[in-house]
Amino acid sequence: MNRNYPMAAIVSLIMSTNALAVEQADMILTNAKIYGHDNADAIVIHKGNIVFVGKATEADTYRTTKTELIDLEQAYVMPGFIDNHNHVFEAASEAGGNCELDRDALLEEQIPYLMACSRKAKSDSWLMGYGFSLDAILSEDNRYTPLEVIDRIFPTQPVVLMEQTSHSMWVNSAALKLAGITKDSPEPQGGKILKDEESGELNGILFDNAGDIIMEMAWNSLENQFDQSYAGLMNGLEEAAAHGITTIGDGRLYWKRGWYEVWQQAEKNDDLTARVSLRPWIYPTDSMASQLTFLKQVQSSDKSRLLLVDQVKMYSDGIIINGTAKTLAPYLDTYIPDEPYGINYIPPHQMKTWLDALNKIGYSAHIHAIGDGAVHESLNAIEYVRNQGSKKPYTLTHVELVNSEDVSRFAELDATADFQVGSDYIVHHDYEWAEPFLGAKRTHALMNPRAIFNTGANVTLSSDWNVHDINPLVGIANSLKMGETGLPDVKAAIDSYTINAADSLGISDITGSITVGKSADFAILKKDITRLSADDIADTEILMTVLQGDIVFNAVE
Repeated sequence: MNRNYPMAAIVSLIMSTNALAVEQADMILTNAKIYGHDNADAIVIHKGNIVFVGKATEADTYRTTKTELIDLEQAYVMPGFIDNHNHVFEAASEAGGNCELDRDALLEEQIPYLMACSRKAKSDSWLMGYGFSLDAILSEDNRYTPLEVIDRIFPTQPVVLMEQTSHSMWVNSAALKLAGITKDSPEPQGGKILKDEESGELNGILFDNAGDIIMEMAWNSLENQFDQSYAGLMNGLEEAAAHGITTIGDGRLYWKRGWYEVWQQAEKNDDLTARVSLRPWIYPTDSMASQLTFLKQVQSSDKSRLLLVDQVKMYSDGIIINGTAKTLAPYLDTYIPDEPYGINYIPPHQMKTWLDALNKIGYSAHIHAIGDGAVHESLNAIEYVRNQGSKKPYTLTHVELVNSEDVSRFAELDATADFQVGSDYIVHHDYEWAEPFLGAKRTHALMNPRAIFNTGANVTLSSDWNVHDINPLVGIANSLKMGETGLPDVKAAIDSYTINAADSLGISDITGSITVGKSADFAILKKDITRLSADDIADTEILMTVLQGDIVFNAVE
């Protein structure tokens, strides 16, 4: 790839009528293959927007002595990838702790890792970490409870350790005391406080919102919290840019942890390398009135900015492996037998009220819904707000289990279904872990993007990074490898990571395709992925990422 700055020359007095309609090019990408434009080999960019797509001979009429000319040497230009669900703020951050456990270790096998964390920890502050497996530390073969093990190593320092999915926390007695949690405490909305089956005492495991509450206490105790958060965000944005991602749907904005202020500063510092739809978190235990007050203050649908704040993130339910995903039929086995159908973060009647109130102040919603019960209830809430006149984009994310009667409702309600397929177990339909909870029939129905796609509904793919691989090409490839449950062809897969995701975010008028008038957002690849096998798609190199006409990643520099 050659990046040339043209020598001074006399600009032709004879210019095309298109060239006369705009000022001269800031940048011209030439000698390119362009997705969706088989007969074009050049793109002209002016003030961050696409002003021409076509032949290089015509593009040259836009060129001046100040134009940056980039010879792409037959590289493949695609619309910048839009990751509709990415936890870019925290996924690459050290703020969440550097105590790392072994994801596959049994409870007592975690002791050496806990002791190593203890030696590195500052004894006068919270210790945060991650990386255990719930089934391993709650195994029936364990001689001790998780609380007994962690208390031996951390008798006084408060500790909170996040399981990989972020839906369960392992905590010690010091942390429970600071949070005011005892065996007699009422469970918070959307959360479960686990106890030993025999003794009835706390066992040190908190599910979903019960764990979120403690994690928030720990995060807000950090020294240099702002600086640590800012550094983590920069790391995350750098990783996204390296994978051709130009727009991000934020996984969740925990605004009570100071995250919004970090984003504001990044925008002010001109440090953003992606357009980001921030999604303020709806706190299940806080009043609606207080949250709406904050949301009104930060709402922004100004598409000239890189930060958009016009969608919220709300959880309908938890996850299957915890037994907290909401189901229409009871679990066969569960860690929470008092909740045989799972739980709601936001109860169904409240979700309708929430969506209606949010619509009135300029917000739509990106809703976590994994179980078929949560999907059904969330679609009901969207149907309610549609009947109130809302035209805003609504998205259900994860949608792992969908009742057959609800499949067609996505298209009927103009609701997006957002899937994450960036892990090998999804390609191989390896859901044996779910059978003890759901049984064979429901397990075999998990993760079926094709069923919803076939109804004409808007389907998107996203990473949920760092739960799955951040690389959009892996998601695109995997959606093809899935066979009958995946997407039907490479165009559908590409659309799911570009224009469909733009529709989900309500920004398809400014990005998502290589179209004159839209933002110059590109992922430039070494090869044309529409002509590759699925395996080769995943391995294709990203050469350059362009956001609003600015190069935010360049593999050759």
